[in-house]
Amino acid sequence: MEQIIIPKHLRGTVTVPPSKSQAHRAVIAAALANGQSTVSNLAWSDDIQATIGAMKALGAHIITGENSLTVRGATPNTEDNTIIDCCESGSTLRFLIPLAWCTGKRVTFTGKGRLMQRPLTPYFDICKQDNICYTQTTDTITFSGKLQGGTYYLPGNISSQFITGLLFALPLLKQDSIIELTTKAESVGYIDMTLDILNRFGVNITNKNYERFIIPGNQHYTPCSVTVEGDYSQAAFYLCANAMGSQIDIKGLHPASCQGDKEILSIIEQFGSPLKGTTIDVSQIPDLVPVLAVLATQAEGTTRIINAARLRIKESDRLATVTEALSRFGAQIEEQEDALIIHGKTPLSGCIIDSHNDHRIAMASAIAATVATGTVTICGSECVKKSYGKFWEDYSSLAK
Repeated sequence: MEQIIIPKHLRGTVTVPPSKSQAHRAVIAAALANGQSTVSNLAWSDDIQATIGAMKALGAHIITGENSLTVRGATPNTEDNTIIDCCESGSTLRFLIPLAWCTGKRVTFTGKGRLMQRPLTPYFDICKQDNICYTQTTDTITFSGKLQGGTYYLPGNISSQFITGLLFALPLLKQDSIIELTTKAESVGYIDMTLDILNRFGVNITNKNYERFIIPGNQHYTPCSVTVEGDYSQAAFYLCANAMGSQIDIKGLHPASCQGDKEILSIIEQFGSPLKGTTIDVSQIPDLVPVLAVLATQAEGTTRIINAARLRIKESDRLATVTEALSRFGAQIEEQEDALIIHGKTPLSGCIIDSHNDHRIAMASAIAATVATGTVTICGSECVKKSYGKFWEDYSSLAK
């Protein structure tokens, strides 16, 4: 599908969608709690639908309301040869693999797009440690074996999703466990979000400065009601549009949120008014890079987006696809191994953009279009369904 945009600043009011990251965690925890929980203020993105389906496959009973779930959870249990379809959701895959190991059964995960190309090495190392067998094809991976309590060593600089996956599973084991990080933790905001949800559901974990996590075994998730917060990573698109001249009243954000992407507020202040080039360390906030790169094109001077190597293993190689998209707009941008260098201020021109089936590339390109001088066509625009199904509807209402 193509989205054709006639450039203009955006004006009006928008309510940002619920946090996809918090929703994943709340749905999983509710599905592990023995009793009835509710998760409200949900948006039915493709990724959240994948997690709901996965938890049903692991034994939870889930009833869907208009924008909420009623969940009667259970300890993970399934039959041999269960298939869990993760679609294109890296969170679903990485969060659910350790829970599948808890069953001791043969479980196959399937996926689409680049999902099975994304790194799983930390989990493969655990398979060797616990004698869990696995076989992998282009679009499936099958595990058989059981997770054991013990000490697990994980790199902190690949993805916090591996840490979250183990934090969900290890409390369910009889034995106590420890997670030791072998490198500095990145995306600690996402770890905080996991620990917050676990705490709400009665699971006790001790965090030793994001270097060691002590997990008592034989714990039980207790039912809880969660209302999902508005998503700062999605609000970032509108906040950056405002910094470039749009006038959007953004509703639905929680001022005291622990979401790491709340950092967007400080970064926009760092750019100043008028916008000036700056250096941004994105090791903790990789999802903000596409729209921050757009904002940097409108800042006087040079902006350096650093510590961004993990973006190469997202839905697309985001360092490459951001560079491609902004180059088509006419921006001066350099792609480095783990960084982007953007020279501004540069006028942006109308162009045709390939989203590469990456929702954040499509949405960032739409924000770039607000300051372009000609028509912008975004190909593959339906990819926004992965995280923000109403994006084009909301965008159109603001562009009237």
